[in-house]
Amino acid sequence: MRYLYIKQKVFSLSGKFSVKDERENEVYFVEGSFLRIPKTFSVKDKDQHEVALITKKIFSFLPTFFVDVDGQERVMIKKEFSFFKARYAIDAAGIEVRGNWWDMNFEVYQNGESIGAVHKKWFTWGDSYELQIAKDEMEPLLVALVVAIDCAKAEQDAAAASSSV
Repeated sequence: MRYLYIKQKVFSLSGKFSVKDERENEVYFVEGSFLRIPKTFSVKDKDQHEVALITKKIFSFLPTFFVDVDGQERVMIKKEFSFFKARYAIDAAGIEVRGNWWDMNFEVYQNGESIGAVHKKWFTWGDSYELQIAKDEMEPLLVALVVAIDCAKAEQDAAAASSSV
């Protein structure tokens, strides 16, 4: 079992942050596009090779995010129409998310087998997550999934804040 830690900087305009292991070694680097359409987040390994790409679909009625791993679309996160509480659906072949993923406490399964878990760390400056990896080959997908869900949440929070002004 391997653990990774994702800590986003609160005031980073470009969305740059790293993913670290238990010994504080940087394992992945995440960089968001700034003032670019469509909005993307690139996940690179320690050798700066892109292992995943998160893209926000443009021209859609409800926010939709695509997660590509190794050049193949693996996951789609789409907001569902709801009047009161934000609801998102996660669509992926064989991938299922169980738990309270909106609050970032969930497990990820592939074909019924646990491949990882995410737990939000409270009382930290910025968003911090502990990512538990059960299957090494699924690591880039799990990192990208956490970033994509966090991006969807941030967009929802921004929309809610602008509508209440």
